[in-house]
Amino acid sequence: MSEIIKTEAVVLSKINYRDSSNIAALFTKDFGKLSVIIKGGRNPKSKMGMIVDPLNYLQTIIYKKDTRDLQLLSSADIISYFRGIKDDFDKLKYSYAVVELIKNLTVEHEVNHKLFRGIIRILDLIDESNESPAILFSRFFIFFLSELGYELQLEKCSSCGRTTLENKDLSYKFEIGILCGDCGRNSIGNYPLDTELFKYLFCLKANKNPGKVETEILNKAISFLEKYLKFHISGFNGIQSFQIFKQR
Repeated sequence: MSEIIKTEAVVLSKINYRDSSNIAALFTKDFGKLSVIIKGGRNPKSKMGMIVDPLNYLQTIIYKKDTRDLQLLSSADIISYFRGIKDDFDKLKYSYAVVELIKNLTVEHEVNHKLFRGIIRILDLIDESNESPAILFSRFFIFFLSELGYELQLEKCSSCGRTTLENKDLSYKFEIGILCGDCGRNSIGNYPLDTELFKYLFCLKANKNPGKVETEILNKAISFLEKYLKFHISGFNGIQSFQIFKQR
């Protein structure tokens, strides 16, 4: 069965294909993640070749056939290209990290309207907000974990149920959640959470403003979230965009 579909999409990646075309990974509003071919996309005169670029938010028309993995992109128009992101190295780094998570860890063709709205929202915020892109990305990361089914448990000790957790001896057991100081001492293989890191993660999950946050805590939080995801998804090897941008 084949059909012509019209849907909004965010471009996750694009590579050259043969002599004149491109292949792009899209996360679409109505059909989930799709791979499409842009015929003639490498031609300097190709409009689609220019606008189908990573991070761009598009209105697309796709010739979709269920029996093939690679769909044909018929047309594309820009909804937003997030100019503020592309003019700022730090914003670009964290925006690429967002689309990398979507590209590598979502299931092909699985529709998720909430996640699609979340991607557009976070790119809008990174583009226009004065808030640190590292904070915005970490907030998105926590939301993304929840959408994958691996929600962080920060509200009470996973062992004894204690809800008063603001002390210096907290730790996290990736299998079950956060542990108070007493329970953590009786458990092995825990990830230590200092007070500042716990408060920061708690604010992000509650969607509150964490205020001024030291760079060390920002980095610790992302490292913790990466390790948490590595524990739950064996094929995840960390966010490669950070390594790529570090080399530039």
